This record gives sequence, C-alpha cells and structure tokens, in this order.
Amino acid sequence: MTYKVEYTKTAVKQLKKMDKKIAAFILSYIEDKLVNSSDPRVYGKSLQGNLGDKWRYRVGGYRMLAKIEDDKVVITIVEIGHRRDVYD
Repeated sequence: MTYKVEYTKTAVKQLKKMDKKIAAFILSYIEDKLVNSSDPRVYGKSLQGNLGDKWRYRVGGYRMLAKIEDDKVVITIVEIGHRRDVYD
C-alpha cells in the first residue's frame, strides 16, 4: 500500500510565491520521501493542540503541514511556508 500526494489550493499558491530554488527543493523532498511511501509517518512529526490532526514535515527552514488519510491512502499537503509563519 503506497500513498499518493495531493495539494490544497492554498499549498499550490504558497509554492508559486516561493523562490524557484526553494520550491524545487521542497517538491524534490515530496517526490523522494512521500510519493509512493509505504509509511509517511516515518519522515514527519505529529502536531498537537488545535493542529493535532496534521503532520509536520521539515524541509530545511521550511515546513509542510499535511493530513494523512489512511482509508484513502492519500497525503494532502495543506500548507507550506517558512517555519516562523506556517503555524499561525
């Protein structure tokens, strides 16, 4: 069972606003680690509190917030941003 990755409109918009090199670095991380992964939780960390339903993936100084849906075998990238801004 391998997971596929989907993006929200917000995540796509945030990627387009980023520097091209940083966006390429983040996308290569997603391709290498998350696409067709059998266990995406190995690479991330579960969040707590009001973000408790999401997982965090660390890519340099940037963070990706994602929801993992085991019943659909899908990782939905919800938000992408610099670590100082993404949790607001």
